[in-house]
Amino acid sequence: RFETCWPALMKDCHGVIIIFNPDLPSHLKEIEMWYSCFVQQQPLLDSQCLLVAHHKPGSAGDTENLALAYPLNKLKLIHSNLEEDPEDVRMEFIKYFRSIITIMNESREREEMSIIS
Repeated sequence: RFETCWPALMKDCHGVIIIFNPDLPSHLKEIEMWYSCFVQQQPLLDSQCLLVAHHKPGSAGDTENLALAYPLNKLKLIHSNLEEDPEDVRMEFIKYFRSIITIMNESREREEMSIIS
């Protein structure tokens, strides 16, 4: 129902984080649509997308056998459970943000070089 707002959210976007509940089969289908709209249509690189399979407290989520369809299976995927491993999740977010900053800096440098040349 908020699709009319999507273009504003995507404008000048440098990265996408898709958070989903892997215990809900409907979420596994929905993330394909989110990926298509927010990553492929931008176009963004797959390295600019992070999938977060968030496990609710007390859930016995399977972090080993999550089968994602192509092309989602080639994206960086982290599992989060903030009760058990909040520091691991934080470190993964830091790595992701660093990679986005690197991509942005490289893009800016290429643009500056094209103006100078």
